Amino acid sequence: MASRSTLSCEIDLDAPGKRHGFLRLPHSTHASAYGFIPIPIGVIVGAPGPTVMIVAGNHGDEYEGQIVAGRLLREVEPGQVTGRLLILPAANFPAARAGLRTSPIDGGNLNRLFPGDTFGSITQQIAFHITEDLLPRCDAVLDLHSGGSSLMYAPSALIRHSDDPARFAQALALLKAFGAPLSYLVPPGGNGGRTLSEIAYQRGVLHLGTELGGGGHAGAEAIRVAERGVAGALRHLGLCDLGWDAGPPRPPTRILDAADPACFTHAPEPGVFQPLAEPGDTVAQGQAAGLIHHTETPWRAPTPIHFARDGVVLVKRWPGMTARGDCLFHLGTETDL
Repeated sequence: MASRSTLSCEIDLDAPGKRHGFLRLPHSTHASAYGFIPIPIGVIVGAPGPTVMIVAGNHGDEYEGQIVAGRLLREVEPGQVTGRLLILPAANFPAARAGLRTSPIDGGNLNRLFPGDTFGSITQQIAFHITEDLLPRCDAVLDLHSGGSSLMYAPSALIRHSDDPARFAQALALLKAFGAPLSYLVPPGGNGGRTLSEIAYQRGVLHLGTELGGGGHAGAEAIRVAERGVAGALRHLGLCDLGWDAGPPRPPTRILDAADPACFTHAPEPGVFQPLAEPGDTVAQGQAAGLIHHTETPWRAPTPIHFARDGVVLVKRWPGMTARGDCLFHLGTETDL
């Protein structure tokens, strides 16, 4: 059946070989009546085998994954691949070009707009194309995120909970093969069920996400974790052996559970946030998490913030200025996995 997507692809995604080009998203503006938005895409097809899609730039200010996706495009050759490697290095290209979490064209947050709408906004059309044209080709998706401009993560990977034991075991094995220092489980249906993770699950596609640092920059250690993890995951999936994870064996990933809403700490009022814990720290219920300073009334005592439960800090807020409702911390709790 012909695609209903408004996007067209310049390259053949199925034939053997290595190609790169653009998804063309028609965009008629005052400055360019018959123009299109060029969304980079690449494919490397070798011997028969599984199809794995690497997605980066789902949020445009998350750079670590974009860097690793670019390296894959430059270095991997068809002779190394058993299967097909699809690479979407800047999925929300308008956001990636601007270095923003969301699109400057329509304000769209791609990872809150799946499955998309072929007649919707620019970002909804991108989500629709990924859902209807790219996901059906895939056996697995590696969805490379980081903390972006507002968050700083301990480099980590994640999968969703599942009540299907076979599917959960498959995802857990991939999580362990990626081998980030920390890993964690998230609840099904999170963020309104509008994420790539949730749509992939609904379509029967194995999905692994990451949170690789953040702070609006590309950290050296976060990129190393990403490269080693992608190499381990692609080997586990039977696609290729990149050799990027050569060296001494790493400790097994520490798997946490982040499903409890009490794992989140939010700002109760605006001010300047002073964290009293860092990503990777083990904290206790009631422990001081941070202070919010009131710079407009500096004689006022800072507002103390406390953790609502025991756990390990996965992420903290990065900017100092904070508003009521901002996420300050997210914890994971120990599991026996």
